[in-house]
Amino acid sequence: MKDKLKTVFICQTCGTRSPKWLGRCPGCGEWNTMVEEAEETAPAAEYSFPPSEALLYRDIKEGAKQRIQIPADEFNKVLGGGVVLGSLVLIGGEPGIGKSTLLLQVCRDFAAQGERVLYVSGEESLEQIKIRGDRLGVRDGELYLLAETNMERIIAQAEKIRPRVFVVDSVQTVFSAKLSSSPGTISQVREAANEIFRFAKKNNVSSFLIGHITKEGSLAGPKSLEHMVDVVLLFEGERDHSYRVLRALKNRFGPVSELAIFEMTASGLQAILNPSAFFLKERPAEESGSVVVSTIKGSRPLLAEVQALVSPTLFAGNPRRMTIGLDHFRTSLLLAVIEKKMRASFGGQDIYLNVAGGLQIEEPAADLGVILAVISCLKNRALPRDVVVFGEVGLSGEVRSVSSPLARIKEALSLGFETVLLPKGNLAMLEREDLPKARLLGIQNIKEASPLIFS
Repeated sequence: MKDKLKTVFICQTCGTRSPKWLGRCPGCGEWNTMVEEAEETAPAAEYSFPPSEALLYRDIKEGAKQRIQIPADEFNKVLGGGVVLGSLVLIGGEPGIGKSTLLLQVCRDFAAQGERVLYVSGEESLEQIKIRGDRLGVRDGELYLLAETNMERIIAQAEKIRPRVFVVDSVQTVFSAKLSSSPGTISQVREAANEIFRFAKKNNVSSFLIGHITKEGSLAGPKSLEHMVDVVLLFEGERDHSYRVLRALKNRFGPVSELAIFEMTASGLQAILNPSAFFLKERPAEESGSVVVSTIKGSRPLLAEVQALVSPTLFAGNPRRMTIGLDHFRTSLLLAVIEKKMRASFGGQDIYLNVAGGLQIEEPAADLGVILAVISCLKNRALPRDVVVFGEVGLSGEVRSVSSPLARIKEALSLGFETVLLPKGNLAMLEREDLPKARLLGIQNIKEASPLIFS
């Protein structure tokens, strides 16, 4: 008589294990995420490792990591200067955002400069990839395509072809025959990532994994997946807009502050070399409620237009407050500061705030721009067209210093802006800088802003 198969319930969000089904995971608190899987016995070790010895810190020699660069400078910059040989990169993003398009373009560029590339797809047929490749301009080069979901067969093909760049699209679709659970489960994702990790490190192959994300925006699968890989990139953007943002959440070989902005076109993703001009090209002239703020995305200065609309409410006693691209709670805080410190009344007014172009602004340096946009619309007076503002605003109405003021000002000057309204603390930091074209106006609190701008 055969032994009864032992099963265990595993949370598909955090990986918590339970001997019985639970409606709510005790580890992460998510509902209906416990899935029954066969309890797998640990396989015998396939690799033998030489014994390790401890070394003094001063005796360890630093080894230079060789990088491969492609013509897409923006992609190289996000990775810290190119793709490191033997690294494992995880790219996540919403369905349809362009992850497969991005990596097929990257594979095209690698193959065009003589690198051998293996692109494995578990979601599309070879014919579908070929159609996209023709649209993206894939031509000559050693670019191998494989439509397969079995991990053992994928590794066997990779051992045979010996690529320098290896792509798996996506890690949630492949499975190992060693496990009886379904593809996409915690066990299968962990095992597939482990196999690819071992192959990449053993053969010094630059590898990329495409991963799905959850409805909350985090990467699907076990958290250990993010710990295992060397680089985690997030590819994001609004479906109703053509731009896409690629940014690093983790990078063992470079900074995590860099990001790249692309535009989705019929011929693929095109890097936006001057994103500030791109997002301001349709800015209306002499319109109240429009303010240009200088913000920082990663380490890059970026100019964005904050728009405000203040109108009498149709809902007596319950005016609406709506924001797009800004933090709703911080915006409510700033409106309270305006009412208290500038003696404005919004009791019978609906207030709508938007960042043009679908951008998201998280940093508090946009506070001053939000306040001036609301005041401009309330007074129905447009700001001068050559003005850029930045500064954090506190609950007392004080305007606080922000980071990288020089980079913000230089970005504004390069686009033809001549007047910069900024915190007085930042103005003191710039006294030694040679900025002959700039008219810098420093303020200590928001009460000083109106006379300078609207006079």
